[in-house]
Amino acid sequence: MKPDLKILILILASAALAAPLAATAQEAIPAEHAVRFVGKDGMVCGKVEKTRYAQNSEGEPTFLYMGGAFPRHTFSARIPGDQRDKFRPTPEELEGRDICVIGTIRRDASRAEIAVTSPSNIKLATIK
Repeated sequence: MKPDLKILILILASAALAAPLAATAQEAIPAEHAVRFVGKDGMVCGKVEKTRYAQNSEGEPTFLYMGGAFPRHTFSARIPGDQRDKFRPTPEELEGRDICVIGTIRRDASRAEIAVTSPSNIKLATIK
């Protein structure tokens, strides 16, 4: 194999390996910008500023508020009451932690929201 061809193969292999990593970083949507992606599937990341278990509301949802302090947050993840017990760590244990929420971004009043359908839709994250 000619030296130029070896270099080309190495460059192409390196680019192929790096592409998935770059795509993952680009797909992370800061909670503060989630409203710009309403109607799209995405991965919204940020710090859970506050959690709230709405026991007296229909469906008994738990909300994870992100993108600013409650009640001025810009994004929330809504966990249905019938899914609460499946989460480890519990929703309340996520308060103060960085997470990424995966799903379809919808509008809830002036904020963005993802309705979480499974614990696999929430990932612990390291955000720098």
